Amino acid sequence: MRRIHDEDLTGAEFRECDLSRARMVGVVMQDAEIDGLVTNLVVNGVEVMSYVEAELDRRHPVRLLIRSDQPDDLREAWRQLRDDWATTTERVRSMPENSEHHGVDGEWSMLETLRHLVFVHDSWFRRCVLGLSEPFTAMGLGPSFVMDQEGGLDPSAQPGLDEVLAVRVRQASEVEAWLAEVTPDQLAETAPVPHDDRWPPYAKGRTVRQCLGIVLNEDWAHHRFCKRDLDKLSHQGSSPVDVRTVREVR
Repeated sequence: MRRIHDEDLTGAEFRECDLSRARMVGVVMQDAEIDGLVTNLVVNGVEVMSYVEAELDRRHPVRLLIRSDQPDDLREAWRQLRDDWATTTERVRSMPENSEHHGVDGEWSMLETLRHLVFVHDSWFRRCVLGLSEPFTAMGLGPSFVMDQEGGLDPSAQPGLDEVLAVRVRQASEVEAWLAEVTPDQLAETAPVPHDDRWPPYAKGRTVRQCLGIVLNEDWAHHRFCKRDLDKLSHQGSSPVDVRTVREVR
């Protein structure tokens, strides 16, 4: 077990780290921020995630629809997600030029976020829900190790906002057409994941509903991140400090 003892970690950033079963004893944690897949988090003897999840549901009722097993609820969830992205797209167009290319605090820019959702659609909807084995969309943006190993993805791609949005519209149409016809029984079936070793490798054995849920959750979560960062960009003005331009994917 790795032990960090009597260390000053003020300002430290833990990114893409697995902190499962970590214990923090006698720590000082002020103005800290935790964002990720967090379950069974106990703070001073109190399991707090039930409170966090309830508050997120209160702030974002679409989460309740996303977790539903009823096709009508899922259709409404998708409609709300698309409306939210349309509003955010109009917002970024009204901001200083190239705002969609700026990221904050090391996070993806809006453009990179949209490219990641292109990749999520190809991974979890086309491959896992529809069972297709077609190549990934070249502009899609996934984790660095996936970019290195998956044929078809172009790590050097630098598409513009309109180009990415056109792909997103096409993908949204695929989801809408499928949701219009899907039944509860079909949602409960085992996902028809192609029998190959391509991404995502841990999808086999999941239900269609579980794979669709990943698509919807990713769409909601990344929209939240995108809005958060656009708020920061707006506050920083047209010449932001501590803001990076389009990240090079390695």
